[in-house]
Amino acid sequence: MHDDRLAPARPWYREPWPWILASGPAIVVVAGFVTLAIALTTEDGLVADDYYKQGLAVNQVLRRDARARELQLAATATLAGPGVRVTLRGTGEHFAALRLRLVHPTRSGRDQVVALRASGEVYEGGFVPLNGEPRLLVLEDFASTWRLTGSWNGSDATVQLGPGG
Repeated sequence: MHDDRLAPARPWYREPWPWILASGPAIVVVAGFVTLAIALTTEDGLVADDYYKQGLAVNQVLRRDARARELQLAATATLAGPGVRVTLRGTGEHFAALRLRLVHPTRSGRDQVVALRASGEVYEGGFVPLNGEPRLLVLEDFASTWRLTGSWNGSDATVQLGPGG
């Protein structure tokens, strides 16, 4: 007869249970270092560092949307490569230049402002390529008396802009 009590014990590191039990805490430690690396290498861009002033400016923004409705303004923006063409419809008033803001949904450091110059019936300007990242587009005159907004999903060639988004 064979007696298991007399067999020599295997070393602990050859048993599966210590490794199975230690794998949970080891995974948590690795995940903690990954999280630390992400936190150190990415920007924490604040949504708005002057949120109080922006809150007070809400009424002004609403007035700009109302002014765009009064003028019956609408626009179509065509984004192709590093350029944008905007066709403005509505009032017969002609503007020498317009401003188009390409607002990133979460990172203010990736926002762009494009000065659009009149070229016949359209306005044209250039911007840094967006790599398919979605943006909020805000079209306004340089006096900031009206504004039109629209959302770009990162892939469509054209975006319709209107008062109040």
